[in-house]
Amino acid sequence: MVLDTLVPRRVGELLTGLVAVEPVIALHGPRSVGKSTVLRRFAADAGGSVLDLDDVEVREAVEGNLASVVAGAAPVCVDEYQRVPDILDALKARLNREGSLPGTAVITGSTRQDALPATAQALTGRLHSLTIWPLSQGEIAEVSENLIEVLPADPEGVVGRIPSSTTTRQDYVERVCAGGLPLALRRSGAARARWFDDFVRASVERDALELSRIRERQAMTDLLGLIAAQTGQLLNVSAAAERLGVSRATVEGHLRLLEDLFLVVRLPAWGKTLRSRVSVKPKVHVVDSGLAARLLRLTPDKLTRLDPASLTDFGHLLETFVVGEIRKQASWLDEPVALGHWRTSDGAEVDLVIEYDDGTVIAFEVKASERAPGGDFRGLGQLRDALGSRFAGGIILTTGTRSYTYADRLHVMPIDRLWTPVTPGAPQ
Repeated sequence: MVLDTLVPRRVGELLTGLVAVEPVIALHGPRSVGKSTVLRRFAADAGGSVLDLDDVEVREAVEGNLASVVAGAAPVCVDEYQRVPDILDALKARLNREGSLPGTAVITGSTRQDALPATAQALTGRLHSLTIWPLSQGEIAEVSENLIEVLPADPEGVVGRIPSSTTTRQDYVERVCAGGLPLALRRSGAARARWFDDFVRASVERDALELSRIRERQAMTDLLGLIAAQTGQLLNVSAAAERLGVSRATVEGHLRLLEDLFLVVRLPAWGKTLRSRVSVKPKVHVVDSGLAARLLRLTPDKLTRLDPASLTDFGHLLETFVVGEIRKQASWLDEPVALGHWRTSDGAEVDLVIEYDDGTVIAFEVKASERAPGGDFRGLGQLRDALGSRFAGGIILTTGTRSYTYADRLHVMPIDRLWTPVTPGAPQ
């Protein structure tokens, strides 16, 4: 899979709508995820230009003229604002003078806002943050996937309208190893591997060091590799610290940095009030399955083998891939949703739980196999029984070809149905 066109981003549609109501919009996400492209397209449509603070000359000019820079015609568009965090104070001063007018500024950053110095709090209450995740499979195919939007209303009806799949296991392996970072997708083979290596090096050696001024570069790199080996699994910080030969506090600090740089995402435990014996540990996912595969030196050839190690590796990477695809779709919804995983002390688990604003729950289990035997429904069944009417549906996503209902509110669906648009109420 090699990307050879500029892909329209779904977040661009959200941005256009939010500018009409929010004073400042911040686009956050990993390096090279496409934030600058989205911002430039928005600025061009608005008849403006972009201040690129990654450019040394532009940065120096901005640092000496903050007030005049942010006083330009709205919306003021600033790329990589974390390079000059004081620009947030200047924007705050403008909003104080003029009132919090919608569409005053759109800014991008490769770190989370709360990871920056105290100036990051300058726009509290007047800044709306949007995360740009790596490209979704639907964006790559230039279709508007909507499964997470339409499922809650009628899961059984949606499953019944979804056709059989023709995607093969090899296809899934290729997609998992490619991931969704645009510049990686423009390369293949050794060139893609080199790009991932450079991406990690730049993130750790430049961005992480600038954020925290730490000097434990190797420990950061080692931790990222360890997390890749545990992607899709419960996070044991103490075991990681022991394995790396550092303190637990050091691992916690480095882990927060990796999250701040959008290299790692923690999926919190969900439903702790349902049962007293529910795990409180988060799962950990590398932000992009292609990046995780490269960190583990796993190629499509290795993952298509049927030995136990390859099957296990593919299972963990596939879960990270699927959770990432669902997270992307959830980020485009009009309503906020909560994402988490559910695991009990007796071993029942659900890989991903989505709780909508009205309390409705949809749950997913990911299987790197073509079939879903009855035992695979254990966690979903327990969650259904615990939630009662709040549980709209539980779905096992497989590498098989069929969609069907297994039992009351429990269903099976091929993974690629995540990026197959669903027309509500109409047969597929």
